[in-house]
Amino acid sequence: MRTTNAPARHKRKKRIFKAAKGNVGARGNCLRTASETVVRSGAYSYRDRKVRAREFRRLWITRLNAACRMRGRRYSEFIAALHEVGIGLDRKSLSEMAINDAAAFDVVFAQCETVMKKKDDDRKAREAKEKQAREAAAV
Repeated sequence: MRTTNAPARHKRKKRIFKAAKGNVGARGNCLRTASETVVRSGAYSYRDRKVRAREFRRLWITRLNAACRMRGRRYSEFIAALHEVGIGLDRKSLSEMAINDAAAFDVVFAQCETVMKKKDDDRKAREAKEKQAREAAAV
């Protein structure tokens, strides 16, 4: 007895043509080129979802750096202090806060400022001690 796969084939072709809808020329209505296009577009969309996430993270970091510089600090110092204080806000929410709710961002920044000042004081004391050691060695 001869068997066919007509319903399965029809369903597969329908799925491919639906995904290829809107493409120009044979890409939208020839099975072989449409299926190649659908596979390639799936690969591009997977890749570019990662790229989009990467670009958004860059944007948030740029915004946070600008907000921190307006307050006299660097982004890296702010993030290190944020982790040390134990504030669990992510870059996206901090960026939105810096743009839309500057008062709330100032509160978070003030909490981190105490840690940043302590680190500055420690660094200055260490540098002064090293300078004294160099001067003593030079004499």
